[in-house]
Amino acid sequence: MIGNAAAALHGAPVTTLDVDFMFRKTPTNLRKLKILADELDAYILRPYYPVSSLYRIVNDDTGMQLDFMSVLHGIKSFESLISDAVETAFGGFKIKVASLEKIIKSKKSLGRSRDMAVMEILEKTLHEKKRH
Repeated sequence: MIGNAAAALHGAPVTTLDVDFMFRKTPTNLRKLKILADELDAYILRPYYPVSSLYRIVNDDTGMQLDFMSVLHGIKSFESLISDAVETAFGGFKIKVASLEKIIKSKKSLGRSRDMAVMEILEKTLHEKKRH
């Protein structure tokens, strides 16, 4: 998991409407995305196709939005992302959450105004985590 939802799990007081995941884009994982969408009564969008590697699972009735990306700006590889990820319990499952350092790196690399708007909060949270 990466993005503001992951940052919130690290203690950053930020909100988000979606949850971001990085995944290895393989035929097996693409089939798993379709199964996940079916199980959630949702559908898969490719909103920036073919420019991006984003697969968005959406359920309009619940407002759920899950973004799956095989490439993240500022992150070399999936292996690089999980190398210092933190394992946490979420909804009865164990998931790996990107390190706050990698979340910051990715957001800075993108440079979007909405990411820059939370940068000070993320960096202060990282500083506090390192102090303790």
